[in-house]
Parts: sequence; structure tokens; C-alpha cells
Amino acid sequence: MTAVDSRPAGGDISRARGAAGELAENPGHRSFGSRVMGFVALTKPRIIELLLITTVPVMFLAEQGVPDLWLVLATCIGGYLSAGGANALNMYIDRDIDALMARTSQRPLVTGLVSPREGLVFGLVLAVVSTLWFGLLVNWLSAALSLGALLFYVVVYTMMLKRRTAQNIVWGGIAGCMPVFIGWSSVTGSVSWAAVVLFLVIFFWTPPHYWPLSMKVKDDYARVGVPMLPVIATNQVVARQIVVYSWVMVAVSLALWPLGYVGWFYPVVAILAGGWWLKEAHGLRARAKAGATGAQLKEMRLFHWSITYVSLVFLAIAVDPFLR
Repeated sequence: MTAVDSRPAGGDISRARGAAGELAENPGHRSFGSRVMGFVALTKPRIIELLLITTVPVMFLAEQGVPDLWLVLATCIGGYLSAGGANALNMYIDRDIDALMARTSQRPLVTGLVSPREGLVFGLVLAVVSTLWFGLLVNWLSAALSLGALLFYVVVYTMMLKRRTAQNIVWGGIAGCMPVFIGWSSVTGSVSWAAVVLFLVIFFWTPPHYWPLSMKVKDDYARVGVPMLPVIATNQVVARQIVVYSWVMVAVSLALWPLGYVGWFYPVVAILAGGWWLKEAHGLRARAKAGATGAQLKEMRLFHWSITYVSLVFLAIAVDPFLR
């Protein structure tokens, strides 16, 4: 472990928040189109794509075939609204540290494209609308799960964990697992062991998915006092944790087969994709153990593969019912 000062840079953060506020009050020339794109950016569309990748295939598995397409559309729209509200509220809370991090310095609440008040109201409105949308057009269990995910991400992760503990991503990642439950409950009105297994796959996937990116931008996190694991631990320690979580994730992903929820296709894809993941994870650990830094560490290889992995595994979940 390496000791770092993980206390928030209070003076810098206050100045950054003040600068963001000035920009919001003096927006200059902002076109209607740019304003719209600013609000869209608050929802973090690229992250929501991943959430939908884990939602829709689960609906196919729950239906053991093609679910009602209107239900799929309603669930996707509700999921986007809910996750978008959570992301907007996350940006509202984190606008002070976002201003100091290179990766987030162009977010709408930092640049002043959207004012803090607008961002807060936008996030709250999406939270309410998404809950009602799920309740009225899908079912109230899905609505409760959606609202629970939003509150967990905003309150537990953003407000309680992110700036206090290196376990922030581990436990905060629970919010990102909830789309699995939402997808299953939207079709069946309940939650099954299959959904629990897939929930755990995403739970153990999240840290080794995000830690490589955190290794890349750890200076940003250190600057604002956010104790991501790569900030407070050596690359070797982080890589070892990545390997541990990776092995558990792959093992859990195969549990669907003996439980009888899938046929032959899904486990074949899960084994092949998981094997490649483990190869990349062990490669990262070997490079970290050898003292590689900077470009030589190649930590982003695993980050990019992690997105491909989850896409392949969940696509296999959707296809498997048709090959049994």
C-alpha cells in the first residue's frame, strides 16, 4: 500500500464550484441545440447503453423466447429515464470535483451549459417520471427496483461511499446490477435465482471493469481526494484484486448451467469469453508485478475487453433459449 492524502482539496473544490456557478450565471451564447445536448449529456448515454445490454437479454431468458416488444420498449425507456435521473443527480453532487478532473472537466454543469439548479430539477423530474412510467406501464415491482437503484446510486454511492472508501466501486456497483432484476421482473413480476446469479455476475464484473480505468486516471482521483483503490494501493495490489474478482465472476457466470436456466450455447460463450478475460487479467497482473507503468501497463486493454465481455455474455443469454 502507498499512503496518500485522500482528504478533499477543500479550497480547490470551493473555487471550482464557484467558477462553475459563475459560468452558469453567465452562459454567453448557447444555442437551443447545444442546451438540449447538454441535458442529454447529463444522463450519461454511453453508460446507459451498458445498462440496457444487461436488461433486454434477461427479458428474453425470463420469457424463454421473444418477450412482448411493447414491454421491451417500455422497460428500456423507463430504464433510460431512471438511470438518466441518477446520473444527472450524480453530476449535480459531484460538480465540484468534476471541475478539477481532466476526464470530467467538460461536463455540462462544469462548463455552465446547464446550471446546477437546472441539473437538480432535471434529475428529480426524471426520477419521478421513471418511477411512474414503470409502475403504470410495466409493473410496480419493477418501479420499486428502479427507484431503489436510483437512490442507492445517488445516496449510498455518490454521497456516502465515493469520497470515503476504496470500496466505493465494489458496493456502489450494486446500483448497476439492478437492471438485471428489473428486466426479469418486468416479464415475470417476480425475481428468480437466475436473476440473482446474473446480478452477482455484474456485481463481480464491476470492480475489475472500472479499476483499470481508475489506474489510468488515478492522478485525477488523487487530486480531488477520491480514494479509488488505485489511488491508495500499488498497481500490483490493484491487479491482484482484479484477478480475484475476475475468477469469481467467471465462476458465478457458469452457475446458470447447472441450475438449469440455460442450454449448451450460453456456457460455451461464457467459458470462451471468460477465458479470454482471465488471460487479460493475469497479463495485467504480470505487467504490474514486473513494475510496468504508464503505457507499458496497458491497463485499458482489460477495460475495453470488459465491455466486449459483458456484451457477448448477455447476448448469449438472449440467444440461448432459441437453441435449446
